[in-house]
Amino acid sequence: MSATRTNRHVNAPRVRVYSALVDANAIATWMVPTGMTSHVHAFEGREGGTFRISLTYNGPTGVGKTTAHTDTFHGRFVKLVPNERVVQVVECETADPALRGEMTITITLADADGGTEVLAVHDGLPRGVPTADNEAGWRSSIEKLAAIVESA
Repeated sequence: MSATRTNRHVNAPRVRVYSALVDANAIATWMVPTGMTSHVHAFEGREGGTFRISLTYNGPTGVGKTTAHTDTFHGRFVKLVPNERVVQVVECETADPALRGEMTITITLADADGGTEVLAVHDGLPRGVPTADNEAGWRSSIEKLAAIVESA
């Protein structure tokens, strides 16, 4: 199992960034890598709350982990510290043992240069998930997060 770290400065206050981390509508817009669409099946944005989300490739060449073109995952919010930290545990719904296993995602927010520094750390990547792919997907998602909160 491995880990990735992704960070970015966002020109928005922590309260706005945090709100986008625990809101189903915002999640459907930003927590989806470029080249995919998102469907939020269930979402409880509270500590102990659960969620289930599907990401589907827009093109026919994208290979999904759950079905031919879709990655579906479920999880729960382990710890929520308003405007500071979101800790969640997620697991991909797949038959492939190399892609199974819980991954912990910790997103930390800190004041920085008139905005917010966003740090996403992913621990426990299953052996079948390339770290470069995970990092690229999260960089893309964090860019979308920035676009949403900076334009609000």
